[in-house]
Amino acid sequence: MYMDMSLARAYAEVDNILSCMETRYVDKVPKKLRDIFKYNRLKGYNPIISKDIPLNEQKLERKTFAILAMLDLQYWCENEVEKQELLKAYSNNDKKHQEELNQKYNSDDLFKNKVKKVREDVEKDEIINKENIALTEIKEDSFIKKIIKKIKLLFKK
Repeated sequence: MYMDMSLARAYAEVDNILSCMETRYVDKVPKKLRDIFKYNRLKGYNPIISKDIPLNEQKLERKTFAILAMLDLQYWCENEVEKQELLKAYSNNDKKHQEELNQKYNSDDLFKNKVKKVREDVEKDEIINKENIALTEIKEDSFIKKIIKKIKLLFKK
């Protein structure tokens, strides 16, 4: 069975995080789910989770945070009000993320910037070409040199 490497790393990180947590939180997560994390973790990968550093400041997989968010919502929320507040926070974070992506990858702005860049490049090329034309000197052979060349051609025949 094929498993995504980042998901296997995330399972290892979640398993490690669960081993650092208080048993009252760990016991709320079904044993079957904890076994999935344990048996599908990336073998040979032992993440170092520091209890002194907040999780969001540690270099963890994005999927680790998604799994922890799901565990928080499904198993660690104490009541329905807390769940609704958490869902609202997740929704707000998602909206902010989508707005950032829309601003960053707005197709109208991308097109405008590309057209502007193309125009700038064309204008630069035109200026360079004009400078090259202005600097090109046309040399013509003098009348005497032309006659000498024709005489040499006659003798070669």
